[in-house]
Amino acid sequence: MSRMVLGALAALALVGLGAFWWQGRAQVERGAPPPQPVETSEPLPEVPASDPGDLVGPAPPESTELTKEQRRFFRYDRNRDWRITRTEMLSSRTDGFRKLDTDGNNLLDFEEWAVATVTKFEGADADGDNQLTPGEFATTAPKPTKTRRCAC
Repeated sequence: MSRMVLGALAALALVGLGAFWWQGRAQVERGAPPPQPVETSEPLPEVPASDPGDLVGPAPPESTELTKEQRRFFRYDRNRDWRITRTEMLSSRTDGFRKLDTDGNNLLDFEEWAVATVTKFEGADADGDNQLTPGEFATTAPKPTKTRRCAC
């Protein structure tokens, strides 16, 4: 216990000493004279005019609007090869672990998480090549929730 108190006091002393040293350097720098201008014998070159005349720059690149399904697909497709590998699918599945907790102990171990994700992946992989095409991936989209118009 005394070692922790002594260590904390020593750390505070070092921090205080560092703060005083830093302030002392600031005072020295503030009181220093400004640098002397450098005298040169040759004249300075003229600054070129910035009038572009009739020049026209290149057009900015056009962006393509992605559909909602394409944006969802690219969240998983990390290397943008239009294929989702099993590793890419498993790497981003960290949310929603509470509904994956099959034994109800409020802890999600890797086996519970991996079984649900692998089952979802294998269900979507129609041709069994361990890769999801955009069409196969579209089957994994969450079902839209119906919202009630009023609560009367």
